[in-house]
Amino acid sequence: MTNSYFTRRPFRLSRTLNTLALVGVCAALLMAFVWQFAFHDLPCPLCLLQRVAFALVGIGLLLNVRFGPSPLHYGMIIISALGGAFAAGRQVLLHIGPDDPGYGLPFLGLHFYTWAFVLFIAFIAWSGVMLMIDRRCSDTPHSTRIGHFAAATLWLFFLLVAGNMVATMLECGLGACPDDPVTYLLLS
Repeated sequence: MTNSYFTRRPFRLSRTLNTLALVGVCAALLMAFVWQFAFHDLPCPLCLLQRVAFALVGIGLLLNVRFGPSPLHYGMIIISALGGAFAAGRQVLLHIGPDDPGYGLPFLGLHFYTWAFVLFIAFIAWSGVMLMIDRRCSDTPHSTRIGHFAAATLWLFFLLVAGNMVATMLECGLGACPDDPVTYLLLS
């Protein structure tokens, strides 16, 4: 009998934790998407860049859920979260002045770009912890059947990313997005 903690149980735990993290990404994308339409609060180019970073973080999580934990997938999450944190941090610094009201409406006292910065840093730390937990994982894919909750989460993620892509296309068209959008370019 080998003395190893790596059994099917940690793999199952890892898949569950990655699914819950993907639910968090879906919640962030859904909240931004609903806020955009409910309050007609169009995202600026930096906001759109943060949404892309959330989608890339979600793809790394999706790969972990579907094919098993891998350092490559966690690396993708970390690099994507670093890019998102950079974009969100830049936006925080743009609006840090005392007389600057910030861009968009605040949620629970903070603007979305501030929440995004906090979430991206949390994903970086989470990935580091998961790399320690999954330290014996390999880049060999383990394509096994996933549960209904994980499958529903994957489909929700796909739908949110597709919806954000359509909304961005309507807002910006095929050109560069306006710095301070007030209307959808393709609908006006």
